Amino acid sequence: MNFDEFSISISKIKNIPLPALVSHYKMVPPFRQELLERQKEAIKKAKQAGVLALFYPDTNHQTHMVLILRNTYKGVHSAQIGFPGGKLEKQDASLQDAAVRETFEEIGVPIKDIEVICRLSEVYIPPSNFYVHPFLGISKNTPRFIKEDNEVEAIIEVPVQHFLDDANIITQKVQTSYSIDVEVPAFKLNNYVVWGATAMMLSEIKDLLKQLM
Repeated sequence: MNFDEFSISISKIKNIPLPALVSHYKMVPPFRQELLERQKEAIKKAKQAGVLALFYPDTNHQTHMVLILRNTYKGVHSAQIGFPGGKLEKQDASLQDAAVRETFEEIGVPIKDIEVICRLSEVYIPPSNFYVHPFLGISKNTPRFIKEDNEVEAIIEVPVQHFLDDANIITQKVQTSYSIDVEVPAFKLNNYVVWGATAMMLSEIKDLLKQLM
């Protein structure tokens, strides 16, 4: 999809009500409700994070979206696919600022090149007790990505047409952070399986874009 056409369409997204749970439920793992019930008290003290779904033109001026593969480490988000972003720090004026700052730190996109279009529906992540607040943004320049090697294993550039293709919704058996193998709904993007909270956020983005394109 031509980026000029995409950027014109995306400017109208603020006029569309967020589908929120309607979209999220399409990609909810089967055990999520049980985890939410277990963590009612923990949720009250959940930490806050901001992430950015960034769309941009490639060198052929076709629209792409960027995801990252996180490094393998001793933690609940080890080796997972997600958006660039991270927890709210003292220097951040807002969750949006946290999302944009972390995008610069993790993949090198200059803050001045990022235009945040809208805020999306937050998603709670039980294993890490975080509320993640996603933002949708664009860069009108083709990014020269610089990977932060301590946090990011790979940068994944997904063509928007590939993302919007319903054929890329799959069911996949995965191992959860609770060491349980379960079948979950997922996106298969650039041969990476994306499930859980990131898939829930992607589902809302996809539903919004389908209304615009």
